[in-house]
Amino acid sequence: MSPSVMTSERISLGDVTPNNVGQLRKLNQVIFPVNYAEKFYQDVLEVGELAKLVYYNDVCVGAVCCRKETNDKETRVYMMTLGVLKPYRQLGLGRRLLDHILEHASAYSSIYLHVQITNGSALNFYKKNGFEVVDTEKDYYKHIEPRDAYVLRKAL
Repeated sequence: MSPSVMTSERISLGDVTPNNVGQLRKLNQVIFPVNYAEKFYQDVLEVGELAKLVYYNDVCVGAVCCRKETNDKETRVYMMTLGVLKPYRQLGLGRRLLDHILEHASAYSSIYLHVQITNGSALNFYKKNGFEVVDTEKDYYKHIEPRDAYVLRKAL
């Protein structure tokens, strides 16, 4: 069996539920320099397939959380978070989460997200997966430095 087949068999996705939302909260505290309010976690429980936990060898090591947005012109998906614990990066887990979201977001016009301007690894990941930098938002982050973020978008 090739290593990539073995790796993919070790990766599984799971729903975010009231019983495991605490795991998501803990992951976010470790992965991201931002603290998310309780409303974030309440909202995540309502988005169905647009929020997933990723498991490696049955250990929860990452997650993705999105929301649907509608304005006059389009309905799109905003990716609030996508992250994997540092020791589990480069194993295809982030890609698996992103592929899941792209598959379930196909009915929408686009998907977009913010990336801190100094987060080169995230920027490279999204560019490699077809996202483009479409804007820079000054002072997007209120409690971390640098405060600016790139807006990345992918048409669906």
